[in-house]
Amino acid sequence: MNTPTASPSLLSPFELGDISLKNRVAMAPMTRARAGAEGLANPLMAQYYTQRASAGLLITEATSISHQAKGWVHAPNIYTEEHAEAWKQVTEAVRNQGTPIFMQLWHCGRASHSSFQENGQLPVSASAIKINGDYIHTPIGKQPYETPRALETPEIPRIVEDYRQAALKAKMAGFDGVEIHAANGYLINQFLETKTNHRTDKYGGSLENRYRFLQEIVEAILTVFPANRVAVRLSPNGIYNDMGSPDYRETFLYVAQQLNTYGLAYLHLVNGLEFGFHGLGEPMTLAEFRAVFDGPLMGNCGYTQETAEAAIKEGNADLIAFGRPFISNPDLVERFANGWSLNPPADMKDWYSFEPEGYIDFPTY
Repeated sequence: MNTPTASPSLLSPFELGDISLKNRVAMAPMTRARAGAEGLANPLMAQYYTQRASAGLLITEATSISHQAKGWVHAPNIYTEEHAEAWKQVTEAVRNQGTPIFMQLWHCGRASHSSFQENGQLPVSASAIKINGDYIHTPIGKQPYETPRALETPEIPRIVEDYRQAALKAKMAGFDGVEIHAANGYLINQFLETKTNHRTDKYGGSLENRYRFLQEIVEAILTVFPANRVAVRLSPNGIYNDMGSPDYRETFLYVAQQLNTYGLAYLHLVNGLEFGFHGLGEPMTLAEFRAVFDGPLMGNCGYTQETAEAAIKEGNADLIAFGRPFISNPDLVERFANGWSLNPPADMKDWYSFEPEGYIDFPTY
C-alpha cells in the first residue's frame, strides 16, 4: 500500500514483538452480538472480520471466558472446545489475508444479570456494590441492575484458572495472541478501582492488593502464550459501567508500571473522552503512560485519522485502535491511505441487531 504524506506514521509498518504489522491501525474490540444464543462464532462473523483485515491488527469483540463471565446477549464465548472450534473459521479467514488477530478475554462481573447465570445466581464482583444505571439488556429483556455478590477469597483462583483455560482455547482456535479486558467497568476493572473494591482480604485495600487479581491472571496466561502475545486493556478516564475513582491516576500508573515488567505485546489505553469522563481530575494522557511503560502503547477512543497520525508522530503511541469508524467502513485503512471520505456512521440500532444488516453490508469506497 502506498503511504501518502497525510499519514506516513499511522500507515507505516510496525514490529509488534515477533509479529510484523502492515500498518499501525488496529481494529478495536467491539461487541456486535452476532454469535447467537449459543455464543458460537459463525460464517457471518468470519466475513465481518475478513472485510476489515486491511488493519495492521484485529482485536476481536470481548469474548466470555466462562458461563459466569457472560453479561451480553448473543456475545461470543471461549470456554468449551466447541467454542474454540467455531472460532477457527474466523482465524483461518483472517490469516488468509495476512493479518494477525488477538482475542479479547472478558468477564463482565457485576455488569451482568442473574438471567445470564447458571441457576439464576447473582452476578459476582469484587464487592457487593450495584451499578448505578437505568437497566441492562438481558435474555429476558430490559432489567434493572442487581446488587452483585462479592466473590469469596477461595473462589478467585478458579476465575484465574478460567482465564488460563480460555487462553488455551484461544490458542487452540488459532489466535495470534490475547488481550485481557481490564477496562470499561468489567470484573478486573472492578477489582482495580476503589469505587468498586471495598474488600478487606488480599485482593482489596492497598494498590498492591487491588492489582493482585490482574497480576495473577496475566501470570496464568503467560503459561499459555509468551509475553509478546499477551496484551492488557485499561480505561483510566472512563465512566462506562459506573466507574471512576478519586485515586485513578495513582492506580493506573501503578498498574502500568507493574505490567511493564512482563514485556507484553502492548498496553491498550482507552484514553479518549468521547464516551464520557469521570471528571475527578485532569484526564490521563498517553504521554503519562509512556513515562512508565516501555513497551508498545495503543491509544483508543474518538481518534480521527489526523489525531491518530499526530499521536504516533509525536511518539506518544505506537498503534491506534479505531472502533466505530470500522463498523461502517470495512476499508477504513484504504480510505485513510487514499484520502477517501468515510461512510456515514452506522445507526446504533444496527450495532447489536443480531442481523447481517448493519454488520457486513457496508460498501467499500
